[in-house]
Amino acid sequence: MSTPISDTFRQQLQALRADVLAQLRAQRGGKIGRAEAAANARETESDDWAQADAERDLAFAMEERESAELVAIDAALQRVTDGSYGLCTDCGQSIATARLHANPVALRCVACQDKAEQASGATKPAGY
Repeated sequence: MSTPISDTFRQQLQALRADVLAQLRAQRGGKIGRAEAAANARETESDDWAQADAERDLAFAMEERESAELVAIDAALQRVTDGSYGLCTDCGQSIATARLHANPVALRCVACQDKAEQASGATKPAGY
């Protein structure tokens, strides 16, 4: 991938990373850590234990998803740095630029992604 294109994707990934970090901070109530956020949530929980448990589970799931997304973004930034960004990890062919714009952390070309999903039994998300 050429340097100007790599720079474009690096900027897109860095902006995406900043957005995910901001979402994580907002979920934690600002700049506090995970333990402090959990303690604060426990203090403000309502008497409805089922609702409180559901809210806590949802918050935990969202944080885990965003943490995984952050790991994927950092891995993509490393691929930009080492020059392998935009190459399919399975077949080594270039990943379509449109796919990278839609999913900048994509590891595979569409054909290899389809094969991987079929092998795992996964279904395609809406808008794939």
